[in-house]
Amino acid sequence: MVVIRQSNNRLILAIIITCQLMVVLDASIMITALPEIGRGLHLATTSLTWVQNAYVLAFGGFLLLGARAGDLVGRRRVFIIGTAIFTVASLFAGLAQSAEMLFITRALQGIGAALATPSALALLSVSFVETKERVKAIAMYSAVNGAGGSIGLVVGGMLTDWVSWRVGMFINVPIGIVLLVLAPKFLPETNKSTGRFDIMGAITSVVGLTALVYGFVRAADDGWGNAVTITSLLIGIILLAAFVFIESRVEQPITPLRLFASRERSGAYLGRLLFVGGNFSMFFFMSQFLQHVLGFTALETGLAFLPMTMVQFGMMYAMPWLVSRYGNAKVLISGIFIVIIAMIFLSQISTDLKFFPGLMIPMVVLGIGAGIVFIPFTTFGLSDVDPRDAGAASGLVNVAHQTGGSLGLAVLTAVFGSFVRTGTPTDAQFTAGVSTAIIGSIVFISASFIVVLLLLRPGSKKAAKQQAQDAA
Repeated sequence: MVVIRQSNNRLILAIIITCQLMVVLDASIMITALPEIGRGLHLATTSLTWVQNAYVLAFGGFLLLGARAGDLVGRRRVFIIGTAIFTVASLFAGLAQSAEMLFITRALQGIGAALATPSALALLSVSFVETKERVKAIAMYSAVNGAGGSIGLVVGGMLTDWVSWRVGMFINVPIGIVLLVLAPKFLPETNKSTGRFDIMGAITSVVGLTALVYGFVRAADDGWGNAVTITSLLIGIILLAAFVFIESRVEQPITPLRLFASRERSGAYLGRLLFVGGNFSMFFFMSQFLQHVLGFTALETGLAFLPMTMVQFGMMYAMPWLVSRYGNAKVLISGIFIVIIAMIFLSQISTDLKFFPGLMIPMVVLGIGAGIVFIPFTTFGLSDVDPRDAGAASGLVNVAHQTGGSLGLAVLTAVFGSFVRTGTPTDAQFTAGVSTAIIGSIVFISASFIVVLLLLRPGSKKAAKQQAQDAA
C-alpha cells in the first residue's frame, strides 16, 4: 500500500510539475523571439511588451477567480478545464497572422493557465501532507517556477532560429493533450465547497489590474501627461481599491482578507511580487540588448542565458540542506541580496561590452541568488493556511508571481520608452534605456529585500518555527 501511494504521489507530482513548467515556459518562451515577431507583425519594441503582458496580465488577473472556482467546482475539474483552454489557445496563437490575433490568443492562454495553476498547487498541498514529502514537492514546484522562465528563453531562442517562433506555441498542444488524458486518472478530486462566485470582486480585480498595466504601457508610447495614460491609471487605482472594499464586505470573497492577517504570508506575497517584477523585466530587456546591440541571434541569446539557467535549477538540490541549516528566512534574505549585487553589475552595460566575462559572470551569480528565493517565498506563502483557504492561498502565490512580472515589465517599459520613444534608436540610446530599466529592476528587488527584512526577519517566531519544521 505504501509503494502504491508513493507511486501515485510521483504521478501526481509529475502532472502538476509538467503543467506548471508549461505555463511558466509560456511566459518567457516568446522573449527571445520578440525581435522576429516584431519584424513579422510590424510591432515596435514598446508594443512588443503586449505579447508578454497579454499573457501574464490575463494569467494574474484571473488567478483569484480560478482559485475560487477550484474550491466550488472541484480542483481536478478546474485543472482539466484550464488545461484544455490553454492547449486550444496555444494552437491558435501559433497560427496567428496578425498582432491582434496573437494578443487575443495569448490572453486566452493566460486565462487557461489561471484556472489550472492554483488548482495544481492546491492539489500538491493536499496530496503531500508529510513534512519531508511536502518540502521536497514544494522544492521541485518552486524550482520549476523559478528556473522555468530561464529555460523558456533558451528553448524560445532555439526554436526561433531553427524553425519558427510559432513552434514555441505548438509544442504546448501535445503536452496539454497528455495532461488531459492523465489528469482524470491520477489526480484526486477535492470536496466541493458550497457557495457562489464573487462576481464583483472578480470584475474589479481583473479590470483594475488591466487598466493599471495599460496605463504604464501607454506611458511608454505617449508619455505620462497623456490623457488616456492618466485616465487608465486612475481607473486602475480606483477599481483595485474597490476590490479590497468588496472583499472586506462580501460573504464569500475570492480573496479572503484573513489570509493577510499573517505578517509572514503578507510579506511573502508582497516580497514575491516585487522580486519577480524586477527579475522578469531583466530577462526581457537583456534579451533585447543582446540582439539589438550586440547582434546575437535568437539562438545565441537563448544560449547566453543557459549557464544562469543551469545554475538556478541546480540550486534546487542544495536547498534542502540550506533551509535545514539556516532556515527559510536567512536563505531568502541571502538570495535576494546576491541578486541585487549581480543586477548592479548588469546595469553597467555598454555598446562595446563583451559577453564573457562582462555579462556571463554576473548572470551566473544572479542564477545562484534567484535559485534559492522561490522555495522560501512559496513555503511562507502557504504556511499555516486553513484547508478551506488552500485554493485562495495557492492563487495568491501565483497572483504575486504573475502580477509582479506584468506590473514590473509595464513600469520599466515606460522607463525604457523615455529613451527610445521616437524613431529608430541608436545603439547608445538603446543601451542607455536598457541600463536604466535594469536599475529600475534593482529598485524593485531592493524593495522586496526591505519587505522581507521587515516581515520575514530571521528572528521572528514564524521563521524559527518554520526552520524547526524543515530541519525535522
